[in-house]
Amino acid sequence: MDRKLLDLLVCPTTRQPLALLDDAGLKAVNAAVEAGTALRGDGSAQAAPLAQALVTRDRRTVYRVDDGIPVLLAEDAIATDGIPGFAAA
Repeated sequence: MDRKLLDLLVCPTTRQPLALLDDAGLKAVNAAVEAGTALRGDGSAQAAPLAQALVTRDRRTVYRVDDGIPVLLAEDAIATDGIPGFAAA
């Protein structure tokens, strides 16, 4: 993802800056997706694993990136509390 674009992106809900999710965090989120416990903002389970994602500064919210395009919709965001192995800041 382009660094200039990343510097401009913020969480639509909290306005916190976003950063690329590290490999350990991505692995933890995808394990929760596989287990059916990764819940989106609308209450539904995230069905597909993430290839890339953005995370808020406090590491409480993850946004997927589809084909290099960030999906910054609050209803599609994944809450990280309750995801085993996902370390919060």
